[in-house]
Amino acid sequence: MVNLKGLASYCQECGACASQAGIGPGTVAGLDGHVVDQIVEEVMRTLGKGPRDSCGENNGKPLIPLGVSNRHIHLTAETLVTLFGKGAVLEKYRQLYQPDDFAAKQTVTIVGSKMRSIQNVRILGPLRKYDQVELSTTDSVFLGIAAPVRDSGNLDGAAPLTLVGPAGSVYLPHCAIVASRHIHMPGKDAENLGVRAGDLCSVRLRGSKPTIFENVLVRVNDSWKLQLHLDTDEANATGSLCGSNAEFLGKS
Repeated sequence: MVNLKGLASYCQECGACASQAGIGPGTVAGLDGHVVDQIVEEVMRTLGKGPRDSCGENNGKPLIPLGVSNRHIHLTAETLVTLFGKGAVLEKYRQLYQPDDFAAKQTVTIVGSKMRSIQNVRILGPLRKYDQVELSTTDSVFLGIAAPVRDSGNLDGAAPLTLVGPAGSVYLPHCAIVASRHIHMPGKDAENLGVRAGDLCSVRLRGSKPTIFENVLVRVNDSWKLQLHLDTDEANATGSLCGSNAEFLGKS
């Protein structure tokens, strides 16, 4: 783990928390990871920066907790077997903020068209009906591909990558995207905010570089918790970390 475990509610080891906290790779020396989780979560709760199940307010503006999404992979059962061998199943590494989602122990190497690679890209569970690699624009440029901005699950025009695991490799001609910025909402929050699934809205991040993001997609499911998802490029541009809050500004 490259950051303080538990600090990021959608933690996929982006490293931002570690760099800003002034610590290096690995967990905090001398402390069990579970203890670190509890300490950090209590500190964030005390500071009022912990994730919320529903909207708070700031100066009359509804607040939405931020989750920063690092590069990650969603796989089909068939591709998992190709990469990790017959009988392979996803092993849970840590629970993610959304109730059904988890980071798996398994990671793979992704290779672009210029033979540039990124190692240890984590797989997220549960398994899906399609293979999808979610990258930042910076990742896409490094790999030498042109990953388009797409809503999750829309792989029309997605860029190609080769995935390499311990048991084999697979070339996926349409798998890599830069995910559209979006908000997960349960129905009660969507109603309170006056939006529906598919609407586009605007949010303000008041990090060290305050920024307004427009065209943020609203996604609604009663099994979800309220959370804004930005990728690492977007969050870094504002100087914001997981656990901070965005102000909801209404429809774009």
